[in-house]
Amino acid sequence: MDTVSATAELRARASRARCDGRTVGLVPTMGYLHDGHLSLIERSVAEQDLTVVTIFVNPLQFAPEEDLDAYPRDPDGDAAKAAGAGAGLLFTPSVDEMYPDEVLTTVNVTSVTEGLESGARPSHFSGVATVVTKLFAMVGPCRAYFGEKDYQQLQLTAALARDLSLGVTVVGCPTVRERDGLAMSSRNAYLTPGEREAAPVLHRALRSGQAAIASGETDPATVETLMGEVIDAEPLVTLDYAVVRHPRTIRPLERIDGPVRLLVAAQLPHARLIDNLGAAPGVR
Repeated sequence: MDTVSATAELRARASRARCDGRTVGLVPTMGYLHDGHLSLIERSVAEQDLTVVTIFVNPLQFAPEEDLDAYPRDPDGDAAKAAGAGAGLLFTPSVDEMYPDEVLTTVNVTSVTEGLESGARPSHFSGVATVVTKLFAMVGPCRAYFGEKDYQQLQLTAALARDLSLGVTVVGCPTVRERDGLAMSSRNAYLTPGEREAAPVLHRALRSGQAAIASGETDPATVETLMGEVIDAEPLVTLDYAVVRHPRTIRPLERIDGPVRLLVAAQLPHARLIDNLGAAPGVR
């Protein structure tokens, strides 16, 4: 695996691969890699000739009061993990490399970003969309791999790639979980032992909603109430939202008569966690 930090070199290496008839896969990350990230890299390696992994803690997607400075970082460990998973190129730009001048242009994706995470983090999705658009432009035509754990973000990236005709195919990959169901996340490192023990309640809430729908429940409000009650029963966890949404548009539904997405978010003393699951009538 080679490591580059200059945009021009990244662009040249990806372009050279395509000129040589090779396919390119892209795995954008903010680092502090865990098994969820590695599953994305490994899938890209299995499907593409060159896998590019990017590590960049993007300041545009953090509000002033959020954890930009405290966000966990492990550059040496990340490089070793990416290489071990088979990545061919690691891109580790500085903030000045990504944003050499005042940022006058940002990207906003509507509809799929409305509500849910936008309510808690109003500037977040604009920052995500802007940096992802930049990475897509730098790497060029490719298949880009994103985890389903950040489901609203996954739909955002798919929409911007499609709407802006960027030549990038966004591939959603299953959430990787700990044995007790907790979705893997870099922010899990913030949890105290007691919080870590409580955190799987998000997954249990989703599973309860999934089971209700599989058993024939068609009222979204009933499912949402059920999931919320599961989370409310855990004293260390404060519910933010527990909702049933259309799996692509992320819009509310009046009735469950096909596949849906269940999404939850909750605040623990030292971290805010999100999770989601697909559900459908008759499917357990």
